[in-house]
Amino acid sequence: MENQLRPLTLGELLDRTAELYRTNFLLFISVAAIFAGVMLLVQMLHLGSLALLGYPNIPPHLEWLYAVSLGIQILAMSLVAGLAIVAFNRVVAWIYLGQTATVRAAAGSILSRLGRYLWLMTVTMSRAWAPLFLAYVALFAILFAYMPSGFLLNPQVAQHPPAFNPAAAVRFLARMVVLMPIFTAAAVYGIIMWLRYSLAMPACVVEELPTGAAIRRSIELSKGSRGRILVLWLLVYAIRLAMGLLLAVPFLFFGFKHPGHAVPLIGLAVSQLAAFVVNTFIGPIYSTGLTLFYYDQRIRKEGFDIEWMMHAAGLMPQRQEPAAANPGDDSQSGLTTPEQV
Repeated sequence: MENQLRPLTLGELLDRTAELYRTNFLLFISVAAIFAGVMLLVQMLHLGSLALLGYPNIPPHLEWLYAVSLGIQILAMSLVAGLAIVAFNRVVAWIYLGQTATVRAAAGSILSRLGRYLWLMTVTMSRAWAPLFLAYVALFAILFAYMPSGFLLNPQVAQHPPAFNPAAAVRFLARMVVLMPIFTAAAVYGIIMWLRYSLAMPACVVEELPTGAAIRRSIELSKGSRGRILVLWLLVYAIRLAMGLLLAVPFLFFGFKHPGHAVPLIGLAVSQLAAFVVNTFIGPIYSTGLTLFYYDQRIRKEGFDIEWMMHAAGLMPQRQEPAAANPGDDSQSGLTTPEQV
């Protein structure tokens, strides 16, 4: 792909994202399928834990185990999704600068620095989303304390609620009134911090920065573009939601046809296969756009376009930009110029 390195408007960035996705479709879905497959494995293991707990008739005293397993599943899938972003940051960076990208090279680039990437994800996720996580814990604590036993997994409980207790209902509503503003504030805080850290992973991948330096780099680079990054996320979320709803039609039909009955495990397994399809085809879009935002901010703030043209003309030493080399070939892990690729 021939790139004109210049500042781009939001519309141009979105068009460039779509163009990269279209022209590298097989490469992108091949990389995405690897991580979507790992996420599918995590989800299937979670369904296996539900079967061991006796789903759909999980004893009320074991509901907390379901909540714990769900939390572990969400954490594991978040880390896998983060590694997928790493892979696409690397692939798109290679493509953007006219280099050759392969699935094997992308996987190798992750494995060689896996610890660094996982630590960066852990730090940024905890800084941004720890308050919201605590709010969720408080929400489930309130629900377990006041909702009828078995409410979490047994839809029939909602069909036959226990006798109304006015005093308990008042206490429940009072706690929810207190929690909801806290919950909202934690969500807003998380989004703001996530936008500040949104370019940390591209900076870590492309510039090979350690965690602290990558976070500081993201905070500086993302200034002036956080609103545009939010628009990108909202667009991708809307596409993912629309595709997810389309694939969820059979399960919605089951819910209407069999009200008060839990979806059988086989149905949940099919829904996870549908999620695999969504993650494979939609996953590359956000990561691609995020990497383009990273380069666009470098062009706007640092004159990266001029710097790269001077490198191409041989007028100045090449700034370190890791090349798409054989993962096991250390001889090509140094500096590269456009003439070398």
